[in-house]
Amino acid sequence: MTRAETASWELEHRYGPRVHVLDNLYLLSALARLSSPEVRHPEMTSILRSIYQALLVAVSGREFPRIDAEVPTRMRALHPKEGVWRGGVFDPATCVVVVDIIRAGIVPSQTCFEALTSVLPPDNVRLDHLNMARVSDASGHVVGVDLSGSKIGGSVEGAILLLPDPMGATGSTTLRAVAHYLEHHGEPARIIAMPMMATPEYLKRVTTSLERAVVYTARLDRGLSPADVLASIPGTHWDRERGLNDKGYIVPGAGGMGEVLNNSWC
Repeated sequence: MTRAETASWELEHRYGPRVHVLDNLYLLSALARLSSPEVRHPEMTSILRSIYQALLVAVSGREFPRIDAEVPTRMRALHPKEGVWRGGVFDPATCVVVVDIIRAGIVPSQTCFEALTSVLPPDNVRLDHLNMARVSDASGHVVGVDLSGSKIGGSVEGAILLLPDPMGATGSTTLRAVAHYLEHHGEPARIIAMPMMATPEYLKRVTTSLERAVVYTARLDRGLSPADVLASIPGTHWDRERGLNDKGYIVPGAGGMGEVLNNSWC
């Protein structure tokens, strides 16, 4: 996709039309600050919320159904005809299921849930909780995802399934979450993954395994790629791009954000 085709809102890439790498200076600046070693509470939570508020604006504005509406304003008392706003709004019949993948996903999912209930009927927006964790082998390599103790509110049939899990690393968590919904809770109308950072490995695995899923991310991390690959348009040499170290963590990434968010060393 070229810059002209994406109207300058998206980074030019060769990952295909279902991948959207936002080219937003605020998001890039916020992620740079968020990844800094000196950032702790409460600043980290505040920055993370702002990132997902901005991401949700981009995602919902492009992916959610739209209708034309007429909304009387307070000026109608003075101008009965002209004091009515007419234009596009979210279709109020839209149903959204926001997936909280514990634990790094707690703040992003709550942020998205709160924002969506302010512009859609609250009864049409649900927040589910998936208790998922990486499974590693004796050498520390990520080999899968464990799912237990999750709280899911019902069917996702016909709904938009929104996954604001912040770190798009291996793709295992996203695939396992979606597979669980498809197997037990119906067929969503749309599947939207929203990692704030994503690796080329994540993008390939998710888009290859989930034919209908779209991915929106605020930053592409491929820091372990060869120099000539880094000098090329992202996706040109997709098979040679690398953003994961040998233990499945993102580089440059944010480094143990879940631990920092939860003060897990206390």
